Amino acid sequence: MKSNKKQAFNQMKPMLASIAAGISKQFGGNCEVAIHNLTKGYNSTIEMIENGHVTGRQVGDSASEIVLEALKDKDIQDRYGYITHSKNGKMLKSSTINIRDDEGEVIAVISINYDISDLTLANKILGEFINLERETETDGETITNNVTDLLEQLIEESRSYIGKSVSAMTKEEKIEAIRYLDRKGALLIKKSSDRISEFYGISRYTLYRALGTQEES
Repeated sequence: MKSNKKQAFNQMKPMLASIAAGISKQFGGNCEVAIHNLTKGYNSTIEMIENGHVTGRQVGDSASEIVLEALKDKDIQDRYGYITHSKNGKMLKSSTINIRDDEGEVIAVISINYDISDLTLANKILGEFINLERETETDGETITNNVTDLLEQLIEESRSYIGKSVSAMTKEEKIEAIRYLDRKGALLIKKSSDRISEFYGISRYTLYRALGTQEES
């Protein structure tokens, strides 16, 4: 089955490469387009990338948070026009499009990240000049280059989801935070259970019991 998915991706690869090149040329150097290959795990999903300088990523880099969710959730929906940030603080307008095989399984993700930092600054200056109120930008995902940074980002999100420091959390709240991490796909990352258990001050047994699964060997 896995080899069939790889074969399906390889058949689509020329088309995906053309789409990535076309989008990047249409919108110019501020538009990064990455093609993620989901048939080979999360450690090295970026198969192709145009204008990688936007986020500092390159071919062979690991999955982003949204791509990790696609590996976890077979029913994940496409997302358009949401805000993310690069590691060096650029504000990005992002879209993710899930590419499925004949069986409906997501085997690739087209990730589009347009750097709107200068446009946002210009909008702020114009807004102040003509004295119009402007909605505050909401925080978004930070795009990471490796799974270690991604795991730390997800763990911090889980803490923010509960809205308390770890020391102030009840056991039930810690379990809810762990379930949040599971929904986000964090437990797909190798040795993530060790780091999550350490962060929340629980045993691996407690972690896997909270998820209703057997502890990994």
